[in-house]
Amino acid sequence: MQTDLICSACDREYSAGPDEPWRCDCGHPLDFAERPLPDTDHPPNFSEIDTRDGLWAFEEFLPVRRVVSLGEGFTPLADADEWDAQFKLDCVFPSGSFKDRGATATLSRAAELGVETVLEDSSGNAGAAISQYAARAGIDAEIYVPAGVKEAKLTAIERAGATPIRVEGSRQDVTDTCIDAVEAGDGWYASHAWNPSFFAGTMTFALELAAQRDWAVPDAVVSPLGHGTLFLGMYRGFRALLESGWTDEMPRLLGVQAEGVAPIANELQGVSEEDGDERNDVADGIQITHPVRKNQIVDAIEGTDGDAIALDAEATQDALDKLHRTGFYVEPTSAVAVAGLSAYRERGTLSEDADVVVPLTGSGLKSS
Repeated sequence: MQTDLICSACDREYSAGPDEPWRCDCGHPLDFAERPLPDTDHPPNFSEIDTRDGLWAFEEFLPVRRVVSLGEGFTPLADADEWDAQFKLDCVFPSGSFKDRGATATLSRAAELGVETVLEDSSGNAGAAISQYAARAGIDAEIYVPAGVKEAKLTAIERAGATPIRVEGSRQDVTDTCIDAVEAGDGWYASHAWNPSFFAGTMTFALELAAQRDWAVPDAVVSPLGHGTLFLGMYRGFRALLESGWTDEMPRLLGVQAEGVAPIANELQGVSEEDGDERNDVADGIQITHPVRKNQIVDAIEGTDGDAIALDAEATQDALDKLHRTGFYVEPTSAVAVAGLSAYRERGTLSEDADVVVPLTGSGLKSS
C-alpha cells in the first residue's frame, strides 16, 4: 500500500517511493492523498474487535499497511475519580510513550518503501520510539537530539542500536541540523512533525478511545500540545469516525502548552511572547517554537470549538505530584494536560460535570 502524497496547502501531488519528498516544494507539509474509511457505516461491537492486533485492528482506516509492529495499542482507559475524568494510559506502550503509535506506522511505511536509513530529530520520546521500531524493522536510524537530552531517553536510543547525534543550541537548532542531513541525502526523514505516516498512527488514539467507550465520544479531550502529533492525529481520527458514521459527534479538543514556548496558545489568547518571561521547563517535551502543522492545529481547534492555553511550571509540577500520589507514574510533560484540565474547569471552559478524557503520554521511567 504505497499511497501517494498531497500538499496540505497547494494540493500538489507526489508519487510514493523511497525518494518521495518530505515536504512540498512550496514549503508546507504533505499528507496522504487518500484517507480510507471502512465499507460499513455500522461500528462493530467491542467483542468483535481483535484487540490482539493492537492499533492495527483499525487497518480499514489506515493508509499504511502493517509491516513493523510490537503489538502496540489498546492502552488502558482508567477512571480518575480525583479529577472526575478518564485517563488513557498511552504511557504503557513498548517504548514508554504514545509516540509508538506514530512509530509503528512510520517504520511500516519505511520498510515497505525499501528505506535503508531513517533520520529523526527529537527531544527524546519520538527518538526512542523511532529507534525501537527501526531496530524491529532492521533499518538503520540516526536520531538528532538536544545536547541536554535526558539520559534515560538517550539510553533508550543507544540500546536500540540507533546513533544519537547531540546538537548544541535550541530545539529548533536540532531540527535544522537534522533537515540539513536529510537534504544531503543521509536518509529518509521519519519526522514525527513532518511525516504523514506518524499522524496516521496517532489517529488511532481516537479510534481506540471510541471503541472502549462503546462508540460514545467524550465531551472533550485535554491533551499536551507541542508539534501537535497526538492532538492533530486524534482530530483526524475523530473526524474519520464521524465521516464513517461510526460516531455522531466530535469532542472538543483542548490543548495545553508550556508557558514561555506557547505559540498556538499565545495566538489564540492574543498574548505576546514579550508579555511574560516565565518558562515552563517542567514540560520540556512540548517546547516547540515553530510547530510545522500550526495552521492545521488551529483549524482543528476552531473546528471542534476547542482552545489552547499555556501553563506554568508550578501548576505542572503540582499536577505531576498528585498524579504520582494517586498511582499514575508519568513523566512531567504528561502532567501538563492534567493541570490543563483543572485550569479549563476553573476558567469555565469546561463544566464540572463535563465528560473528559486526558491522555497520559509518557512513562515516569523516562524522567531521569
